[in-house]
Amino acid sequence: MSEIPTAGLPADFWLRVERASQRLLMLDYDGTLAPFVPDRDRAFPYPGIRELLSELLVLQRTRLVIVTGRAVADMPPLLQLEPLPEIWGCHGWERRLAGGDIRRVELPVSVEGCLQRAWSRAVKAGIETHLERKPASLAIHWRGLDEARKARLEEIAGREWATLAADNDLQLHPFDGGLELRCPGRTKGDAVRELRAESPSGTLAVYLGDDLTDEDAFAVLGEGDVGILVREQPRASRASCRLRPPDQLLEFLRTWLRVCRHGG
Repeated sequence: MSEIPTAGLPADFWLRVERASQRLLMLDYDGTLAPFVPDRDRAFPYPGIRELLSELLVLQRTRLVIVTGRAVADMPPLLQLEPLPEIWGCHGWERRLAGGDIRRVELPVSVEGCLQRAWSRAVKAGIETHLERKPASLAIHWRGLDEARKARLEEIAGREWATLAADNDLQLHPFDGGLELRCPGRTKGDAVRELRAESPSGTLAVYLGDDLTDEDAFAVLGEGDVGILVREQPRASRASCRLRPPDQLLEFLRTWLRVCRHGG
């Protein structure tokens, strides 16, 4: 059930992190680790985030995973981490293991053809500069545009893609700053569910996200796990608490690192 999350963390949160036999920290990217910017290829992490993630990876006392709607291939030039953490991309359709191996859930041939037709229609309508092609979806972005341009893109995308979605069992998903035509069957919740199933008993799982697509992840967290909405303004969510970016997010990661160093 969605409610307005409590501001700040539960009183016993850091004690639970310290006492956990294993820790699984799952982080959304856009809007969580990085600010929204008009040029999505320049959406680098908030200052200080990269260094904290790097320290967590070196410490090796937390399984750190990025869970994003972006394609996995988008992430290395944005994160600029060595080594890279495990990355789940395209809302659970792609997975890059920490060692570098990439696994993908195969799309039906009919879906690939439909996404190509949707791309062609959008290009014909003259909006290709705002398109993003991903392995399991097609997105149009209008963040940073004026209201008139945004309304035009929204109208064109809705008109060109609505019939394709209805006729081919695809889904139209609004998100912060755009619209996505997506193959059904996988969400960020699937990534969390699989990560949780791989984790040993006693693992504390924590997920941080900001967008509506992160609600699928919050929904499948187990009893005792913690979902954290990272957002300046409150909204109804399945997350249990909320942090404001970037200051509270940075303090969260600093404290997580400190607790892991002292708690083992």
